[in-house]
Amino acid sequence: MDSIPVINKNATAQTDFLPLEGTDYVEFYVGNAKQAAHYYRSVLGFQPHAYAGPETGQKDKVSYVVKQQKMQFVFTTPLKTDHPISEHIHRHGDGIKVLALRVQDATKAWEDTTARGGKSYQEPHSLKDDNGEVIISGIHTYGEVVHIFVERKNYHGAFMPGYREWKTPHYSNTETGLLYVDHCVGNVGWNQMNPWVKFYEEVMGFRNILTFDDNDISTEYSALMSKVMSNGNGYVKFPINEPAEGKKKSQVEEYLEFYNGEGVQHVAMATHDIVHTVTELRSRGMEFLQVPSSYYDDLFERVGAIEEDLEPLKELGILVDRDEEGYLLQLFSKPVEDRPTLFFEIIQRKGAKSFGKGNFKALFEAIEREQGLRGNL
Repeated sequence: MDSIPVINKNATAQTDFLPLEGTDYVEFYVGNAKQAAHYYRSVLGFQPHAYAGPETGQKDKVSYVVKQQKMQFVFTTPLKTDHPISEHIHRHGDGIKVLALRVQDATKAWEDTTARGGKSYQEPHSLKDDNGEVIISGIHTYGEVVHIFVERKNYHGAFMPGYREWKTPHYSNTETGLLYVDHCVGNVGWNQMNPWVKFYEEVMGFRNILTFDDNDISTEYSALMSKVMSNGNGYVKFPINEPAEGKKKSQVEEYLEFYNGEGVQHVAMATHDIVHTVTELRSRGMEFLQVPSSYYDDLFERVGAIEEDLEPLKELGILVDRDEEGYLLQLFSKPVEDRPTLFFEIIQRKGAKSFGKGNFKALFEAIEREQGLRGNL
């Protein structure tokens, strides 16, 4: 059917030389870390976890770490205007700087990736305190985004050395059912998708598991192309988008213009009960894209039988798609920054391993409606 993606049949032949255990944390550079952390706690249900700042010996910046199940988000703000992070925020607004990956051996991960052509961001070094040791290293990727390799098998404290446990006894909120990072999507410039696909293949040993061209991802006005890169065990997936020619400005072009460069477009967060999660998020103030109600008129003809009741999906605007493995349910937030850049995806997989190709047209038309309201289409 329409939603079956193009599969790279040679993918399994590649060697997973860089074993990854999943996403360790995502770090945001923001203008006000305290307020950003509060938003993610109050709206998305993250819990306070760790803090670093002047009180812990970190004199030039502050970082708040929030956690929900297997996800750790870090919000970092510089304390002086001449700090390099200040320039990052001035250029991009609030955005994601670090996609950290958990490994068994951060030194070997750095040695292997830099030997294969990766540009070093941080040489391997050890962080220690009374709770043990964390070893970290890092390499550059698209834009100003970096991958930090985190080896924490010998650490038992809150987040990592240099941080202290963070508690807020007078305020708490419940989790919203978010479990782990399903994938992170990067937007790159014109004709830059394939070079970055090659980077992930050659430097990190990833493989291209899905390909979408401008025939798959297009509307009357705009288009883009995308390739999904995955590590060997499938724990880490990075779709990479680039613009394609269209009558008007695509969402990727809008992102590149307002982010002032390449960067992370959205983080997809998994749930086992999307109706519950989206209901909670919406009640706490998160805004989501909406598709026309006609999307649901022939839903069962398009995707077949599903276990969920149709009415809650229709009320919440949740999208459904099917591939050869099963089906998925997904919903996309509106941008969570004033700049139309970063947003989030909520996804529940019922066997499906694809990314909702059958929803692309309805989704992108919804995004274009928002672009039109902003005057950016």
